[in-house]
Amino acid sequence: MRLMLLEDDDRLRALIRTGLQESGHSVEDVGSAREGFNLASSGGFDALILDVMLPEGQEAGFGVAQRLRDEGDTTPILFLTARADVESRLTGLEVGDDYLSKPFDFRELRARLSGLVRRAGGQASNAVALPGGFQLHLSKRQITDAAGETVPLTPKEFELLEGLALHAERAYSREELITRIWSGQPDVDSRVVDVYVRNLRRKLGEDMILTVRGHGYRLGEGAG
Repeated sequence: MRLMLLEDDDRLRALIRTGLQESGHSVEDVGSAREGFNLASSGGFDALILDVMLPEGQEAGFGVAQRLRDEGDTTPILFLTARADVESRLTGLEVGDDYLSKPFDFRELRARLSGLVRRAGGQASNAVALPGGFQLHLSKRQITDAAGETVPLTPKEFELLEGLALHAERAYSREELITRIWSGQPDVDSRVVDVYVRNLRRKLGEDMILTVRGHGYRLGEGAG
């Protein structure tokens, strides 16, 4: 699954992200209501995990969910919060789809997410068209060519291409890509991004990723 995690506690956010990634899921995480709404609005997620109490307010997570629903977004939402009172649970179930109180068993988190996506029937698109007839399969974490053959990529190569493909209208700086793909690890040199881009071009063609002079990279033209 491709998941979005909104949690303002840096340590807990890292633990949840790592646990979900180790379970084979792709996770994009942010720490504020504004960032969460903007990222969720970009689409393509199988489910959203939202904390309720955020820097913007005690019920800011509910506000993010309500804004998304008001705009017609039907992506399954799981609230993950220390607030366990009845009123909070009822509000969570009104504007979202499920509610899990902290502290929680990680196995239950995985099970609830799987159940949400299964019941929703997969709201997010399962495949994204890429230049050159390639397809990026979100759930399978695979790239296939025009003949349907799988192109072997490393996990980081896939994540880099996935990030560009799901936001094909914009260019990313090397620093932004490090933040998204390597979680902002301070020891990751910006030249690492160049190495991964070269590898992807070698496997998928020079036109798959374009260089934006003075800024960074974006997906090539011709994606559908």
